[in-house]
Amino acid sequence: MSGVQQLQTTRTGWHVAEVAETRRETPTAARISLDVAGWPGNLPGQHLDVRLTAPDGYTATRSYSIASSGDGERVVLAVDRLPDGEVSPFLVDEVRPGDRLEVHGPLGAFFVWRPPVAGAVGRPVQLIAGGSGVVPLVAMARAHADAGDPTPFKLLYSVRTPDDVFFAAELEAARRGPARLEVDLVYTRRAPADSTSTVGRITRDRLATAVIDAGAAPIVYVCGSTGFVERVAGWLIELGHRQTAIRTERYGGT
Repeated sequence: MSGVQQLQTTRTGWHVAEVAETRRETPTAARISLDVAGWPGNLPGQHLDVRLTAPDGYTATRSYSIASSGDGERVVLAVDRLPDGEVSPFLVDEVRPGDRLEVHGPLGAFFVWRPPVAGAVGRPVQLIAGGSGVVPLVAMARAHADAGDPTPFKLLYSVRTPDDVFFAAELEAARRGPARLEVDLVYTRRAPADSTSTVGRITRDRLATAVIDAGAAPIVYVCGSTGFVERVAGWLIELGHRQTAIRTERYGGT
């Protein structure tokens, strides 16, 4: 993706975004496509802020990872509804095409991936996600595929059930594409009927067998809840991965 390399110096700012499309992503989440006039493009892994303003003037702002990247004014989000959330229930259940939102971004410079320059050999990439934490990693996997990049890419993805997988069709296509993404799904509550994997949370031993070996010096991106990220990052260091090679992103209440 040529646009990925060209977006390193884009400036952030507030923009008016019009909802172009919404669709159910999982039983508790929605995929929201926005047309953002003046959007400068974004790198894979970046996020933005969404600001909602009530009729009485009250405002609420929350951060969401971006599932798309590159040039253009179309931005894709995938938002999971939290029962006690202030913003996510509205975005998941109420927004409709034609609605307008305020967004600020793109934000973030550390938790991003760029394809290696032409002729260079990139470091292997290990992606690790819990639940909706896969959203920015999907942007990285898409950019990897669009660039035709031969860098080894692996995804370890923990979800409750098969119904809770974000971007299931896109991940399956990436598994079969020319710039192949290796995907290892871990189900914590219910696995598909034909699955031979043990149901349960990721453990240190399971992590050790699933991720790229530390000897290959991969860059590791971990995204999920604070507890998930801290456990996984700690285990990675115990397994020999350098702390400087582990990039983390946490999500909280929204």
